[in-house]
Amino acid sequence: MNLKNFLNEEQDPQAIEKLLGRINSLLTSQETVEYIAVQKKPVLNLSPDCIALTNRRIIFCRPKTFGLSMDFQDYSWVDIADCHIKEGIVGSTFIMRTTKNYTNMMDYLPKNQARKLYQFAQEVEERMRGIRREKNLETLRASAGGVTVNNATPIITQPQQFQQEKKPLLIDNEDPFALLQKLKGLKENGIISPEEFELKKNEILSRV
Repeated sequence: MNLKNFLNEEQDPQAIEKLLGRINSLLTSQETVEYIAVQKKPVLNLSPDCIALTNRRIIFCRPKTFGLSMDFQDYSWVDIADCHIKEGIVGSTFIMRTTKNYTNMMDYLPKNQARKLYQFAQEVEERMRGIRREKNLETLRASAGGVTVNNATPIITQPQQFQQEKKPLLIDNEDPFALLQKLKGLKENGIISPEEFELKKNEILSRV
């Protein structure tokens, strides 16, 4: 990684160098660091906290024991519900919330770096919301008894509507020919299968 790529908003070069040296071992296959923000407190801080954004997750990096070790907390983008910033007099606070309502934050970030974090996070969040919507739809299809017809797109069956439509078929005193017409309409609209149509048709004809 080129160190200069992460110094565009006046990040602390020493902090970036230390972090990149540690974070390399955490990266998975095809994962890359996209941006790093470095905490800047109004007092002397030789080992500032950092936030690293990769193409797959947010990593909160907090040095411990005077910078000899590092505490990492990482969150996959698909699990992040939203990110926002609060700007103060001496810097900004970056706040992240997961889909399970867990929050993490980092304060005393330079305002221009915090805005970059926010901008990047918003772009990724939009893509992740689309992915979560697709997953939710798949779950709904499965829970609603979705079926695949001739390898086509899964469709959601409508058991309540089917029950409402087929209930009149069980009325003994209704005209059999009218029932057959209703039954045919249900089959043509895809509410019942051809097998169900044949079964009910034979049942009605047996009453004639």
